[in-house]
Amino acid sequence: MNKQGDFRFPSPIFLGIGQMAATIMILYVSKLNKIIHFPDFDKKIPVKLFPLPLLYIGNHISGLSSTSKLSLPMFTVLRKFTIPLTLLLETIILGKQYSLNIIVSVFTIILGAFIAAGSDLAFNLEGYVFVFLNDIFTAANGVYTKQKMDPKELGKYGVLFYNACFMIIPTLIISVSTGDLQQATEFNEWKNVLFIIQFLLSCFLGFLLMYSTVLCSYYNSALTTAVVGAIKNVSIAYIGMLVGGDYIFSVLNFVGLNICMAGGLRYSFLTLSGQLNPKQPVDEENIPLDLKS
Repeated sequence: MNKQGDFRFPSPIFLGIGQMAATIMILYVSKLNKIIHFPDFDKKIPVKLFPLPLLYIGNHISGLSSTSKLSLPMFTVLRKFTIPLTLLLETIILGKQYSLNIIVSVFTIILGAFIAAGSDLAFNLEGYVFVFLNDIFTAANGVYTKQKMDPKELGKYGVLFYNACFMIIPTLIISVSTGDLQQATEFNEWKNVLFIIQFLLSCFLGFLLMYSTVLCSYYNSALTTAVVGAIKNVSIAYIGMLVGGDYIFSVLNFVGLNICMAGGLRYSFLTLSGQLNPKQPVDEENIPLDLKS
């Protein structure tokens, strides 16, 4: 441990497994106590869940491969293409229609990202391929998650629970094959109570992050979730200007960030003003079973 609370845990995939385990336990206990409802397992569940597990694996592998081959600014720019891909897939798969103003707002965010990256747009073909695959998997995962969250299908809790159940074993295999699990077992802080508390807290917060992302898509759209993610990243950059001291100011970067934020805020305004006219889903999963009948 280099400093107070900084343990440098070397195994991100193992942490992901912990977050899946936390998701399974929390949702299963909540179901047993009738706090939430989702379908019991039967042979139709894998068919209903498909292709989410495959998209998750593709998203995970392409994400790990792309981050190591591109500079952070270039990676950030190319990841923004998740937003128009989500818009396109929602149109094709879910049959949603968006106004021209919404489409302009989306491409404003991408333009801002390109300007912010400025002169750091280095070309790396392998990195480009992996990050665009990552964009496709991320967009498809968001759109299909929205589709599967229909209460007549799996519902939002069912999507979270069964996706974690089906993915925990393949992710464990990936962890073993990459040496990630070995690094986790050899980590020398497992007897440290503070580390264990922080590890368990990270698992719980991972569940909260997955749940909040699913909830955002459930009540809004996969596109809105993607745009919120972009605004979050720009907000982090703004905070980094004031706190942390690692932000290097340049005119191009600052202008690009502001264009990104303007596009995101414009999208938010259009959504909140009702141009998308979303239908609020009835939260059937929190309705007791006796009331449904």
